[in-house]
Amino acid sequence: MPATPTPGSVRPGGRTARVREAVLRTAGDVLVEEGFAALDLAEVARRSGVGKTTVYRRWGTPGAMAADLLEDMAAQSLPRAETGSVTEDLRANARLVVKTLNDPRQGRLFKALIAASLCDEQAAQALHRFYAVRIAEWAGCVTDAVARGELPEGTDPHRVIAAVSAPLYYALLNTGHPLTDTDADHAAASAIAAARAET
Repeated sequence: MPATPTPGSVRPGGRTARVREAVLRTAGDVLVEEGFAALDLAEVARRSGVGKTTVYRRWGTPGAMAADLLEDMAAQSLPRAETGSVTEDLRANARLVVKTLNDPRQGRLFKALIAASLCDEQAAQALHRFYAVRIAEWAGCVTDAVARGELPEGTDPHRVIAAVSAPLYYALLNTGHPLTDTDADHAAASAIAAARAET
């Protein structure tokens, strides 16, 4: 027998896709406005205009709904830059992170989803997958840089990309101050310097 799909993991088309879009948009609204603790499936069903039975059957738990929202966000994320320069590529990566985290909706949404990951295993696994997808998307910038001789052989692409965004997320969660392009450029430069220093 085929395995039963995880709630919210099927990517159908037509009416079902519209239902998913409406529910996830509403779930995002609730997370932005009130946080994960307020993510109630019945309330999401009411606000999205989707039948409660459909919502409970498809997602089942707030954690599954948050997980599906992260899967959707990963699928819709922008592709990596290809400027021909590792400095410019990683600046573009860092500035995209800054733009996202400074966005009034997206910044609050990420905070809520990070909070969800600390208390719900489904949300935690989905957050890990989200970052794995995004890091893998941008890892080619580092692979290309190694091929061009900009970074040393053996440089770990995933580690470098993670090092670009890590200080920006830290700042988001710990200072509460808006991030700047200067912050982005410093994060990119630090990640490149660290990669070159490991030779």
